[in-house]
Amino acid sequence: MAELTTGDDGNSPMDGVQIDLISAERMEGLRTMEKIRLILDGVRDGNIVILERGLDPDEESKLIEVTMGEIQPDGDGNGFTGIEIETYPGGTRDTSGLLGRVLGKNEESKLTVIGPANRIETLHKDENFIRTLIRRR
Repeated sequence: MAELTTGDDGNSPMDGVQIDLISAERMEGLRTMEKIRLILDGVRDGNIVILERGLDPDEESKLIEVTMGEIQPDGDGNGFTGIEIETYPGGTRDTSGLLGRVLGKNEESKLTVIGPANRIETLHKDENFIRTLIRRR
């Protein structure tokens, strides 16, 4: 999933921020711990992970629990300092038009942004908007 982007010479890494956009379909077939590993592996590599549908409350709690156990800050700021997580809450999204509404087949929609705590800072959040500052390493 995470891919190293190289500079013009094809060898040196580009200076920038990598963002992993993970679809709901990709997450759908995974168990809770597989989702957490997928997220944390990306974040530990310094990437920002964006989940199309987010996690359910139990999965989010487990993500925080596992993250707390893996925090290893060091004096020079290179250790794993944890995660910053923000969720853009969506109400319900109609997934199949009028028939879906009649049958009650609505699905919760939310977008979740997860990144290294030492690189991501939420500047503003309300029910319709998240503004985040992402620092380079």
